[in-house]
Amino acid sequence: MFIMGAGIKHYMKPLHIYCRLRDIGIAKGTAIFLCRIYERSIFKHFLVKETIIR
Repeated sequence: MFIMGAGIKHYMKPLHIYCRLRDIGIAKGTAIFLCRIYERSIFKHFLVKETIIR
């Protein structure tokens, strides 16, 4: 199974993604919307794998 390193784990968090989207000038509402989609469709799979490993 795949175990993420601490650095990669940080960069994959939705809050980090949100901050980077805001840094490049994306509007707050759009950034929140994109992060919600990201969290529900992609990030949750990382959490499931990590929980199973522990």
